Amino acid sequence: MDKLKRVLSGRDAEEPSGLAEVIDSTSLGWGTRVKGFVACFAIGCLCSILGSCMLWIPKKGLVLFAVFYTLGNIASIGSTMFLMGPMKQLKRMFEPTRLIATIVMLLCLILTLCSAFWWRKAGLALLFCILQFFAMAW
Repeated sequence: MDKLKRVLSGRDAEEPSGLAEVIDSTSLGWGTRVKGFVACFAIGCLCSILGSCMLWIPKKGLVLFAVFYTLGNIASIGSTMFLMGPMKQLKRMFEPTRLIATIVMLLCLILTLCSAFWWRKAGLALLFCILQFFAMAW
């Protein structure tokens, strides 16, 4: 059947490369993509809400908020990759009109986790969370 498709589409002379075979064999159906999107988006929202609830825990609350908020943003970004595909998502993120916002957002994600785990500066982690929010909204 694949050979018939290649002949009808005019690609019968070329053999598919190994990468093309991997891409074709791993493509997801639309229903699977929607399920993956919903699951990742729900996990992202749950992490963000859980982080907001942990904000009020004494001493470690601000760090826990920063970590869960960052994980929620990562899961939310991952959820859109199910709908578009990872390469199209990355191409759109790094378009010239979105480049600055993408760099600021990725940098703030990394700096939030660094300030929470290595530097142990809760105020700095909160600042980077706020910058994450603005970069995602931008």
